[in-house]
Amino acid sequence: MSATPPRMQLACSACNLRDLCMPSGLAAADMARLDGLITSRRTVKRRAALYRRGDPFTALYAVRSGIFKSCQQSEGGAELVTGFHMAGEILGMEGIDQDLHTCDAVALEDAEVCVMPFDAVCQLAREIPGVQRQLHRIMSREIVRDHGVMQLLANMRAEERVASFLLNLLQRLQARGFSGSELVLRMSRQDIGSFLGLTLETVSRTLSKLAADGLLEVQHRHIRILDSEARRRWQRQLDAAT
Repeated sequence: MSATPPRMQLACSACNLRDLCMPSGLAAADMARLDGLITSRRTVKRRAALYRRGDPFTALYAVRSGIFKSCQQSEGGAELVTGFHMAGEILGMEGIDQDLHTCDAVALEDAEVCVMPFDAVCQLAREIPGVQRQLHRIMSREIVRDHGVMQLLANMRAEERVASFLLNLLQRLQARGFSGSELVLRMSRQDIGSFLGLTLETVSRTLSKLAADGLLEVQHRHIRILDSEARRRWQRQLDAAT
């Protein structure tokens, strides 16, 4: 069997993640123009940066595989994790305002992104309403997510923060066809603590407590939710926070 032609390998129309990061229901001609946005793909090795704070902003990046963390530095030089981004999500939008990236985007595992030059994205958005609506939807999603994190940090105890974080990951993975009750953490407990405003020791202790209470099964980075009532309770807490 012959290999898939390079153009088809880049096409949004042939990607099983297209409904997560790009608009669905476009006419064939508009989808062909959308395909033309993807000029290249980039492979990013584990622990390497897709871009760094201060790099010129030129493109948006659709995550095709793998997971990234976005992070900044505190005044004291400590790393502050501000988000985790998985397949079907868009990276780089924080650079639009100043034409400079304001954080680092670091791969937590070997990853691949589709490169969308921003000037071409803007041009297409002016000409195809569906693309413009999707850009607004993505921006709104980021605002809502940031608001949810602020609510989580302000109002929840450590156990609730960790539980809500795990449930949010599960929901996002389930939307991509994975299990709704178990996952493998690609980020370290240190990264989770930085994101949740907790110490490494608190994250580890909280996971151990949830496991001892029979709510979770924890085997290194593999997490499985055992208690369906706990999941429903966590879901209500997450809904209230966001």
